[in-house]
Amino acid sequence: MELTPHIVRGQVRQAGYRRLNHGLYLADMPSPTARAGLLHELTAYTHVLPTGAGFTHLTAAWLRGWALPRLPVLTPVFAAGPADAQPRRSGLVYSRLADLDAPTRVADLPVVSPGETLLRAARDLGLLDLVVMLDSALHLGHVDEDSLAPETESSRPGARRLRIALSWSDKRTESPFESLLRLFHEFAGIPVEPQVEVYDARGIFVARADLRVEGTNLLHEYDGEGHAPHAQRVRDSRRQRRFAGTPYTRQGFVADDLLVNPLTTLQEIDRTLGRRHKIARVQRWRRELALSSYSVVGRQRLLNRWLAYPGVNDCAKTA
Repeated sequence: MELTPHIVRGQVRQAGYRRLNHGLYLADMPSPTARAGLLHELTAYTHVLPTGAGFTHLTAAWLRGWALPRLPVLTPVFAAGPADAQPRRSGLVYSRLADLDAPTRVADLPVVSPGETLLRAARDLGLLDLVVMLDSALHLGHVDEDSLAPETESSRPGARRLRIALSWSDKRTESPFESLLRLFHEFAGIPVEPQVEVYDARGIFVARADLRVEGTNLLHEYDGEGHAPHAQRVRDSRRQRRFAGTPYTRQGFVADDLLVNPLTTLQEIDRTLGRRHKIARVQRWRRELALSSYSVVGRQRLLNRWLAYPGVNDCAKTA
């Protein structure tokens, strides 16, 4: 039975269609972008969701444009809806909720509220992952501390972790690795101020720095993959030279500094700050990193957890 153009629920035994899931087929058609292709697939999933259901967790976060952590390749689709329904599809995790508010439309797809999205994600994600998402949601103005009160003050699963993540979050942070760099400093007992405006001796604006170490003229920034293209390197080089006319000293960090060599990175920062190095200061970071999607072990933990949910791999009794 054809539901909408290019989406068929049932069994299709002809060329030109691909199987998205059990009893759900899409016509072969080129997508202009990867996002458009995924939106098309999520539209198909709405035809197996009950009335009143909406996307949640990482799926809803992606639809809302929030920053996402480093996820496993086989991340499922997440949805939530009425407690009297249980759609079962491989790769679909469905949460049954008794008092779920009516979903809103985002990209013309049903999505649960931002608070519900974060609370559902908090059941699975580690602290680093959750702060990355929460920083983005706060920065975009989709949530604030007051709007999250119903979720953080509840006794539902994930509420405690969401409260902890909220206490470590900062809406001024503008990218995932800026969030991680800030947390790395704060876990090590180094207070920082995000998104500091830098002016030269003439009072002319130079740049906005990711972090300033409080009480110092040190600026710490994340130098990520986006800094690799030649044109970007030229702009970064000019920006670096402009700092010469300010009282600030800039230091750049890359992903490996945080994810592979955090102890060496902390030693270098401690040496710059003139404080005695203590290995214990990096332990919190290592512990949270191992529980996050930014480590191989953390990604495998997430995948194992999602595969354990009922219905993720079981296609029995579905139509």
